[in-house]
Amino acid sequence: MTSAAPTAEGRKHEFTTHSGADTIDVGRRLARILRPPQLLLLKGDLGTGKTTLVKGIAQALDAAEPDEVTSPTFTLLHEYDGSLDGKPVKLFHLDVYRIEGERQLETLGLEELLTDDALVLVEWGEKFKSIKKRATGEIEIASIGGDARKITVTLKD
Repeated sequence: MTSAAPTAEGRKHEFTTHSGADTIDVGRRLARILRPPQLLLLKGDLGTGKTTLVKGIAQALDAAEPDEVTSPTFTLLHEYDGSLDGKPVKLFHLDVYRIEGERQLETLGLEELLTDDALVLVEWGEKFKSIKKRATGEIEIASIGGDARKITVTLKD
């Protein structure tokens, strides 16, 4: 179900899931790979499971149960407090789909979120040069038919 291989741009992990429960499980597994500080682009079409993946990450960090994690489409930002290897970790889940430009993006205070104990996951972040520039990697989710998904995680070195 997973493979990890070095790539020119960093480390790559690939997963194939066949249900929402599988996607949550991959999120739990990713929580063991990701180390703060991280700013990751969370890429994928509407409905591919970006928030479902975050549910698993939040659960693995003891930050929230899956049913407590919802899409930040209208609130723009959800914050969860958890822990990783006994150390506090902040999980920030942003959705910048409705943000119009860099100036409006600045009002979110993204810079203040990027602390040493933070995992910042940004949906639709590829729309903005400033986010792409700061990103330490990306998680891309693609539908491959029915409920099946291909999840590709690329982390920069």
